[in-house]
Amino acid sequence: MNWTIDEHPTAFKYFGSLVQSDESFALMEAAISIAQDAEPDLDLQAVQAELDRLQVRLVQRLAGEDDDLRKLSVLNQFFYGELGFAGNLNNYYDPANSYIHHVLQTRRGIPISVALIWLELARSIDLPVEGIGFPGHFLVKVSLTQGQVVQDPLTGDSFSANALAERLQPYLDQADITLEDAPPLGLYLQAAHPRDVMVRMLRNLQEIHHAQKDWPMLVAVLNRLILLQPEREELYRDRGMAYVQWGVAGKALLDLERYALVAKGLEAELIAKNIAKLRQAD
Repeated sequence: MNWTIDEHPTAFKYFGSLVQSDESFALMEAAISIAQDAEPDLDLQAVQAELDRLQVRLVQRLAGEDDDLRKLSVLNQFFYGELGFAGNLNNYYDPANSYIHHVLQTRRGIPISVALIWLELARSIDLPVEGIGFPGHFLVKVSLTQGQVVQDPLTGDSFSANALAERLQPYLDQADITLEDAPPLGLYLQAAHPRDVMVRMLRNLQEIHHAQKDWPMLVAVLNRLILLQPEREELYRDRGMAYVQWGVAGKALLDLERYALVAKGLEAELIAKNIAKLRQAD
């Protein structure tokens, strides 16, 4: 990897057109396109065509079926049983797990990438489904006349309210939130907005690339995050520090000087020191 989206503005502009408006946010197309950071020649239309083929197979299987519970059963059998989608437990932190085309090829991914494919298939058969930005593990839900089903996108297993509360507890403990002060469980089961889903996918990649010290890829991901959330000043700090590690002093200085305007306390001192070093080296 020796390029960033800085040198491939066409891909960046295309992504920007997909995520510009909340009203017409093209989540699946945007999710497919983030793989262009790693594979700039990726055929996006071919990936969408593969999704379309899976949808056609599922729709044909359920021709004339009106019962949503039956649709859900057939969908899960098709998705997990026949197609074999599951979590990539052997290489969970591989960046490719976030790339839709790779997940389609290998049938392995992480919760959010597998969920997006499952949701796409579910909507093709008119199931009322949504993604859930649950802490630590992206989930999906189906609204049936019999009630709401919350499901693990990696296995198709459904969760009871008690099981969901147990999964949530470690995050409440980490935030030092007591049971008395905890918000209702339903607050954590609200439908995730497409922009928030895209941000979560990119945040996953941000953490992975940072841990792997892959600075060009980290910058590419942060470029997309800044486009999605331009008001988040800390993203300019993160990109500036990634540029520092990469050795791109000029761009690092621009980002850190911007963040210095809002930095406070000890962080402001650290940013100032980095800016001083960059200016001396320039």
